[in-house]
Amino acid sequence: MVTRFLGEAQAQIPAGAPVPKAIIAPHAGYIYSGANAALAYGRLKPAAQTINRVILLGPCHRVALKGVALSSADAFATPLGEVPIDGKGALEIVELPQVQLFDESHAEEHSLEVQLPFLQAVLGPFKVLPLVVGNCPPSQVSEILDILWGGPETLIVISSDLSHFHDYDTARDLDGKTARAIETLSPDDINDNQACGRFPVKGLLALAKRRDLRVETLGLCNSGDTAGSKDRVVGYGAWAFFEQDDFEAKTHALLNEHGKTLLRLAAQSIQHGLATARPLAIDLATTPKALATPGASFVTLKLNGQLRGCIGSVLGQRALAKDVTENAFASAFRDHRFSPLSADELDGLELSISVLSPSTPMDVKDEKDLLSQLRPEIDGLIIEDKGKRALFLPSVWSQLPKPEDFLAHLKAKATMTPDQWSPDFKASRFITAEVSAYGKDAVALWA
Repeated sequence: MVTRFLGEAQAQIPAGAPVPKAIIAPHAGYIYSGANAALAYGRLKPAAQTINRVILLGPCHRVALKGVALSSADAFATPLGEVPIDGKGALEIVELPQVQLFDESHAEEHSLEVQLPFLQAVLGPFKVLPLVVGNCPPSQVSEILDILWGGPETLIVISSDLSHFHDYDTARDLDGKTARAIETLSPDDINDNQACGRFPVKGLLALAKRRDLRVETLGLCNSGDTAGSKDRVVGYGAWAFFEQDDFEAKTHALLNEHGKTLLRLAAQSIQHGLATARPLAIDLATTPKALATPGASFVTLKLNGQLRGCIGSVLGQRALAKDVTENAFASAFRDHRFSPLSADELDGLELSISVLSPSTPMDVKDEKDLLSQLRPEIDGLIIEDKGKRALFLPSVWSQLPKPEDFLAHLKAKATMTPDQWSPDFKASRFITAEVSAYGKDAVALWA
């Protein structure tokens, strides 16, 4: 069953997807949540020979527990064999006041046990440090994870189901709120009825925010979607957390090598759109590997120095080359602020492509706090409040160099009032690398 679920999940993993540093996976019976868990575990296969230590945290279901419990066992046994326990890791945290040795909490704790066969199926030899988490503040869980963080050899696994025993529609609404809290690294937005593993989940989120991790929702469902009725369901979700790599250096290297190719593809897509009213279709099989991997881009058009179109993607959900051709077409013909581009405008049309890093949620208390954190000429900014949302690329700083003006114009773009701020206001930032064609270079593109 584990093998089947992993095989099905593999078909949904984008080529070149990075390996997560941490995952959240459900712990119900496999017929209920196994397919969802596999979406997280399938991401680990490229690091099967690198990961040799797993820090495994799950909630306590059977006994009362305050703090975090270690086990005195030497190994955990499953039908796939024994997994040795990381005694060295245990010694690193055993003196912490929130940690105790408490075998009774481990004796029948399924939240840890059900994760092991998935780990055994995707990894080579590894040790596990199983931790049962009772009532424990996020800061104390974060302290433990920080000590045990390690490098690429160490994986963090948080075991948690979501809402319990609501009707299908209520559960979907509640689990959606939990997903948004996880996606925005907002532990305070997870309440007691939203996740049985809320204590380890909230601890991971607090540390992920401090370490500037990126999070991706891999799957969200409930038992009504899998093997149960819809009148009384349990929710399941899978998430992956990634350490931010050196985006700027890698993307500048990519654009140095392939920037002219991307500019040419964007120009061809616009010319193809003029002739057929459709974006250019590209063959990813013959596209350079670096451009066939997922990426997010914005394509900006200017005519005589004035903006003529700008459309893009925030998330890297399709191959970068395809993202650029689609966005180039949309910038020319589907930007609602302008009429569709005409052929006689190609003369003098300038083109730039911005490749975006993953966005990082900002922890801001109020507008003053947000303004103090902004980095002029570096940050792109996304704001969202009351269903209104807008984005500025870092290039906008050249026109609006003061943070107050930058934010005020972004609010106006989102049709927010100048003083709009609510407890739900969210801000995320990102950086970009850019390649452009101006002057003679632009003329050559359209020749």
